[in-house]
Amino acid sequence: MTTRRIRGAAISAVALTGLAACSAPSTGEGGDTAATSVVIGVASEPDTLSPLLGYGKDGNSKIFDGLLARDGDLKLRPALAKALPEITANGLTYTYTLRDGVEFSDGEPLTAADVVFTYRTVLDAKTNNTSRSELDAVKEVRADGDSKVVFTLKYPYAPFAGRTVLPIVPEHIVAGQDPNTGSFNTEPVGTGPYVLSSWSKGEKLTFKANPDYWGGAPKVKKVTMAVIGDDNVRATRLRSGDLDGAILPPNLAAAFKSDSTKKTYDAKTYDFRTVTLPQENKVTGDRAVRQALDAAVDRRAMVDKILDGAGRPAYGPLPVDDPWFAKGIERGQDLGRARRILDQAGWKTGEGGIRAKGGQRAAFTLLYPSGDKVRQDHALAYASDAKKAGIDVTVESATWEVIEPRMKDDAVLAGFGSTGDPDFGLYTLLHSSLAGNGFNNMARYDDPVVDKALDTGRRSSEGATRKSAYETLQRELVTNPGYTFLTHIDHLYVLADRWQGLTTQLEPHEHGFASGPWWNIEDWQPKK
Repeated sequence: MTTRRIRGAAISAVALTGLAACSAPSTGEGGDTAATSVVIGVASEPDTLSPLLGYGKDGNSKIFDGLLARDGDLKLRPALAKALPEITANGLTYTYTLRDGVEFSDGEPLTAADVVFTYRTVLDAKTNNTSRSELDAVKEVRADGDSKVVFTLKYPYAPFAGRTVLPIVPEHIVAGQDPNTGSFNTEPVGTGPYVLSSWSKGEKLTFKANPDYWGGAPKVKKVTMAVIGDDNVRATRLRSGDLDGAILPPNLAAAFKSDSTKKTYDAKTYDFRTVTLPQENKVTGDRAVRQALDAAVDRRAMVDKILDGAGRPAYGPLPVDDPWFAKGIERGQDLGRARRILDQAGWKTGEGGIRAKGGQRAAFTLLYPSGDKVRQDHALAYASDAKKAGIDVTVESATWEVIEPRMKDDAVLAGFGSTGDPDFGLYTLLHSSLAGNGFNNMARYDDPVVDKALDTGRRSSEGATRKSAYETLQRELVTNPGYTFLTHIDHLYVLADRWQGLTTQLEPHEHGFASGPWWNIEDWQPKK
């Protein structure tokens, strides 16, 4: 989901050009060669590297491991646990047995107490973790000796095992710190394949291989993530050889297709772009306006023109090829319907073709984060489509610090999407109990039908019941939209073709530090 993590993305091109000497792939640092050192350009950096505050909560954090992890097909597999959990028949108790001989990167052994400490700290209301609701089902977590962890749930929660990819932190280091402000947030210690060696805020993060990693020492000995907010600068530095790889928007990634030394990776995702429509705004608070906007938008044109085909129209928060997607809600642009809805609701065409009702113009502001060209293009296309229906949308860029306090009243071109189970992304996006809770439920959406479906989907362990609940939810979002869903976007990466073993996963919204072809960088092998 869109969070504070992306605030650091807007770095000026002038500042970034000074990074050229930071870790050029051709020279290496500290004895690392081009075959064992990787430099990757990413668009943003985290605010924190602490799982207690949400970092790496969906797995693949590289510094840390969870009890479980996901493979290339997103199937759960053991990580710090020896095996998948033992689950009681009533679905209320999950028992994990820890892998033998695992150590944190400081040499201290991993024990069940570390797991208990991690989960209890995340669940503590004093910890500033906006994802706490994802562990709502947990009643108790306790250690059974040094090697077993037992979770007791309040209610059967079908996808609970997927929540245990949460990275585990060392109690012996973190227990003495404030989890919100302590040094662990920027000086993490974990059990993962890599160790943070340096972090220059706004510039780069450098990781070195953990030689004692329980899964085997990685062949890529050094990974540098260069923080480059400007898409064009990332592409330029990749072309010059200053970067080994980069996250790029479709139009810039396309320029590398004829480069025989580079390889492009196209990752399918749950990542969607959407417009939040605050219900407390005098215009977007009108259901008829929200319905008209849903009908007026040309999703297919956005995929073709903005994403250069690297994506799919979004008819809701779940992609069309997801097994939980509600068939039949696909819909194209229908300006005639949009105009009829507004006519029937009393929004009459006025000066300049813009509608009004009771003296209120059909006009509102749409914010997007500065420096994000893909969101800017979505916002401008959305405003153009809206105007055809008689709705005036003013597009405005701003930093997340400026956007956050305005989300209650102004629309935002936002991004969300979580993998694993529909509950993982939909609950925080839509449940009324989370309205105004940080970047959760940014639209402050409040619909009893949707709340009931979310609660049913979360608390039921019966597959058919859950599927019916999520279908009801998706159809209600068409009838009563709180967001205008636009596109599901592919994530495109271009990398120097020097390694083998690179693959992509089906990705969530967040990418760059965990997802991407480097989700399994510890398994890469240099090409012979």
